[in-house]
Amino acid sequence: MNPYANEDVAWQRLKDLQVEADNRRLAASQEPWPAALRRLATRAWYLARLASQRPPRRSPRSASKWGSRARS
Repeated sequence: MNPYANEDVAWQRLKDLQVEADNRRLAASQEPWPAALRRLATRAWYLARLASQRPPRRSPRSASKWGSRARS
């Protein structure tokens, strides 16, 4: 049995994976613009939903009110 058979198979598999990744990258760059716009809108909606779940920020005036008191 050839002691390098497994290495040859692994090398061929690596080359196949690289070709497949290149093909997917090329196919993704040819995505129609309505699908890309829909994906972008979905991401924006998701981020807006995450932002709405956070508590409101404190205003600078209320933050400085307690921090500016002189200690006695």
